[in-house]
Amino acid sequence: MSDAPPNALNLLPDCLKLFADGSNGVILLQMPDNLQPLRDIALRHGRAGMTLTPIPRLEIGVGGQAASGTSPCLYRSMVCFILQGSKEVVIHDDLLRYDASQYLVSALDLPLSGQIHDAEDGSPYVSVSLVLDAALLAEVASTMPAVRDAGTPDSGLAINPMTAHLRDTLLRLLALLDTPADIPGLAAMAERELLYRLLQGPQGRLLRHIARPEGAIGGIRRAVEWIRDHGNRQLRIEALCEAAGMSRASLHRHFVALTGLSPIQYQKQLRLQEARQMLLAGDHSASDVAYAVGYESASQFNREYLRQFGAPPVRDVRRIRQAIDNRMIK
Repeated sequence: MSDAPPNALNLLPDCLKLFADGSNGVILLQMPDNLQPLRDIALRHGRAGMTLTPIPRLEIGVGGQAASGTSPCLYRSMVCFILQGSKEVVIHDDLLRYDASQYLVSALDLPLSGQIHDAEDGSPYVSVSLVLDAALLAEVASTMPAVRDAGTPDSGLAINPMTAHLRDTLLRLLALLDTPADIPGLAAMAERELLYRLLQGPQGRLLRHIARPEGAIGGIRRAVEWIRDHGNRQLRIEALCEAAGMSRASLHRHFVALTGLSPIQYQKQLRLQEARQMLLAGDHSASDVAYAVGYESASQFNREYLRQFGAPPVRDVRRIRQAIDNRMIK
């Protein structure tokens, strides 16, 4: 095929010349990456792993353990936007995969199994997550037309397509990281706009349920909070029912439906993840950590840790630290 005429690019409208490539003899229009500005900001302010930003409850995730396989993780009650790469999570034995074309809403703090994937060209996984404030959600929802929602959502986790409105609003929020003096005055307004756009979207029903303390999700959120506050104590179903304002049968049905776990399974997942963080953070022995998170038997802790993370505590921590060191060297 002959090369494109030297003046072929000049035949294009000015608005398209910026995206044109005629180097291969054919003029191809390269569509712009509309997430690039968000990604640039995230990479300027995020470090490997999770970074807490000066904007309240906003976190940036960069890279991680993409090559280490599926790993247990704790999803906060949040909305997560992937800016590069993709992630897989398992709930109810269902595998959910989402990428930069989608966003995820988690109604509860959920201990899940997940795996991140870098982009196909090897660029690191990048995400931005905002932990949801139920009171602020309720305040924003109260300014919108009343909606009659039918029933409780079937799951505490949902994925939907990213929209231009959400992308642009998220960019305004992230851009404040470049001008930190503006964060006290403008971050709250940008967050309210983001929540407004989310409430308008397909997961508006799920978000409205998060904002309602009297519904099933509100009750399970209180039960989850009780478990987190009493994680190192024996689980008392009666106290859990009282916190949730539910009968034993209703609590169990809604808890399993929304989290994919029974209350006892949920507590065990939280204990093991807390134990892993304690082991990574210092020089605690496995037995000390076991008792600190609520186990009465160190041998039982070791068995359940091995089953959950695929290796005994000492070997698992050594493996994670080595993976982090290798990534920093690269």
